Amino acid sequence: MSWSHLNNPEKWIILGIPALFLMGSLMHFIYELTGKSYFIGDFSPINESVWEHSKMIVVPMIAWWTLYYIFCKDTYEIDRNRWFFPLLISLVLYIIMIAFFYTYSTALGKELLWVDIFDLILSLSIGQLLGMYFYRHGPSININISLFIIVAIVALFIIFTFYPPHIPIFKDTSTGTYGI
Repeated sequence: MSWSHLNNPEKWIILGIPALFLMGSLMHFIYELTGKSYFIGDFSPINESVWEHSKMIVVPMIAWWTLYYIFCKDTYEIDRNRWFFPLLISLVLYIIMIAFFYTYSTALGKELLWVDIFDLILSLSIGQLLGMYFYRHGPSININISLFIIVAIVALFIIFTFYPPHIPIFKDTSTGTYGI
């Protein structure tokens, strides 16, 4: 694959696929490793529910895109309105992970770790590639709108960590419990 046709922000987006997979995978264990810290639980999975596992995509993706913007915006003259809307598009695609999980687990009647890992890689890849597409060709949306929605998504994750609705997406598949 030739990288010569990609600018540096686009290369960062592509490099995000394996990096985000590693970060997301590590996040699976951080809550337990920190002695079940409530603060850490706000941002990492606290149980085996599908909702909590979505944090393995959302939190690393926000960090990846935001840190690059903070440190490279001046060097590469990144337009904040064009940068954060693709992040938002990528974030919303965690729905792919949820849809894929429910499709395969319902069809097979069970969950498989290797399929869950593939699901994470697939969802991150599609999210990053679609984010890059919108960075290149998408509209320039006011940063305040994008940031408001991103903050709202994070707030929902924090709220539902402590007060999850009692519906299947929030149910810990190993214990049958909800939230912390």
